[in-house]
Amino acid sequence: MKKLRIAAISFLNPAPLLYDFEHPPQRERLAARYDIHYTLPSQCAAELASGEADLGLVPIASLPLIPGIAAVPGCTIASLETVRSIQLVVRPGLKLEDIRTLATDAASRSSAAYVRLLLKHFYGSTPDVHEEDANLAAMLSRSDAALLIGDPALLALEEHNRQHHFPDHTWIDVAKLWRKHTQLPWVAAVWAVRTAALEETGITPQQLTRDLQQSRDAGLEHIEDLVAEWTPRLPLLPETIRYYLSENIHYILDAECLTAIHRFFYLAEKTGTLPAYRFQLLNELK
Repeated sequence: MKKLRIAAISFLNPAPLLYDFEHPPQRERLAARYDIHYTLPSQCAAELASGEADLGLVPIASLPLIPGIAAVPGCTIASLETVRSIQLVVRPGLKLEDIRTLATDAASRSSAAYVRLLLKHFYGSTPDVHEEDANLAAMLSRSDAALLIGDPALLALEEHNRQHHFPDHTWIDVAKLWRKHTQLPWVAAVWAVRTAALEETGITPQQLTRDLQQSRDAGLEHIEDLVAEWTPRLPLLPETIRYYLSENIHYILDAECLTAIHRFFYLAEKTGTLPAYRFQLLNELK
């Protein structure tokens, strides 16, 4: 049987989910069943849609665009309050309802959808949205607001806090803004699998779910190891990385997160941000 091809995200936040795939002793065992490579969140979805990948950490806003997939239970990238790695930066003097042009990080999908629906539904604003590389100065030179995600957002926020980077601008944590208006967690991504690939590889839904959840649990038990690994990779203090992995990001796809996903798709359809979509877990398929 061939291996299940995994498209993973090359950011800090999924590191606990991938722990067993990257560390012995489970790495060698999992390598017999899975072939993993790394890309951007938006590319995970594209590779699943094209058939280049079988399993991916997919932004939830991309799920309606990919046929023949289901979400794997148990694991997520979410935030219960403040995420820090999704920052909406607004030019001085402007309120959210004043935003007419929005530059989004080209790596973003779900975050851009969240911002668009939040602005339209709660603030009556429908800005022109365009993608750019994650360069805050360049983005804000041409737009009323800029959206940064992932490691670039963490680094920009760190510069803002330490060196008063863009001090007169308004910095908004998108997860916190979502929580303010919905009282629900902000959910960024889930593991999604092409259901046909399970039959092709001989991996059962139960085995896939077990492998992914055990990897997540191992990652959460080894946060200090991950802090040591990632500190040389990013110009962030170890305590910043530790707090981010243990407090800012929530990795368990629990009932509250599922409710948040359904609310997201309801509001996305209502605001015309995304087409209607029925979110489905792998264990719910007939």
